[in-house]
Amino acid sequence: MLVRLAATAALAVFSAGALAQAYPNKTVRMIVGFPPGGGTDVVARVISAKLSEWWGQAVAVENRPGATGTIGADAVAKSAPDGYTWLLAPDNVFVTNPYIAKATTFDPLTDLQPVTEVGRIQFLLVVPSSLPVTSVQELITYAKAHPGELNFGSSGNGSPQHLSAALLQLLGGIKMNHVPYKGAAPAITDLLPGRIQVWIGAANSLLPHVRDGKLKLLGSTAPGRFANLGDTPAIGEVLPGYSVDPWLGLFVPAKTPQEVVKRINAEVARILGSADVKAKMAPQGIELVTNSPEDFARFIRDEHAKWGKVIQQAGIKSE
Repeated sequence: MLVRLAATAALAVFSAGALAQAYPNKTVRMIVGFPPGGGTDVVARVISAKLSEWWGQAVAVENRPGATGTIGADAVAKSAPDGYTWLLAPDNVFVTNPYIAKATTFDPLTDLQPVTEVGRIQFLLVVPSSLPVTSVQELITYAKAHPGELNFGSSGNGSPQHLSAALLQLLGGIKMNHVPYKGAAPAITDLLPGRIQVWIGAANSLLPHVRDGKLKLLGSTAPGRFANLGDTPAIGEVLPGYSVDPWLGLFVPAKTPQEVVKRINAEVARILGSADVKAKMAPQGIELVTNSPEDFARFIRDEHAKWGKVIQQAGIKSE
């Protein structure tokens, strides 16, 4: 019996190793739950291009926008757990959507397996050049003097943009009107001429307009200042306790073989650690980050608890 058990265990180890070595042998789909051109999509295409080159096997990006990333996440959660369908998603899909999303047929916290964190995205607070404010404090003062007049945009209820502005209102003691959009592009289109007056979002889509003088950069959301933004302050310097550090992560369906998960983790970490990829992402305000599946899972649980409190205090509900 001992011999048979030892043989069975050895066969299991051999089979797992063989599976990882043979993987991938067909096209991998990387699903992004947002339109092309945004920060998530940009990172996905960099990873897919590198992996396709290294593996000699296609890694195709597939955009499935809608419901602040939930539609794409749902598709991956219901896919075969064979390592050939991935999800690249921002934090809200896992740490905020579960609190506010309408009834769904999957649970992102149990039906998806974390592989690795991929990056942190610089989020910036900007206003159109026509708004007569030049700093975070001036914006707060203006909002208090003009209650109910300022409109802030987001990519939907519970999106990182929405939560960033909600925290700004809570700590700043101000009230603005929320205008949700289906993505960053249409919101920025309305921001530039001043149809909405406040936006907190990804640096890569905002900095070109800041350089052109169409938007004014007031602050960044991360705990500290960014070297590439010069003397731009962190919002937390004006509002102690303010900190928003949006992240992106890579996921596969639950029950995907652990040997395959480890293989994907190692390959993606190798890509994100390469100098040319870092150089490509830095100007777009994306800091590349990787960790183990276990550490990433713990981080998600902590983030889920943190933002649940903000959602409750701000009274954020589903659309």
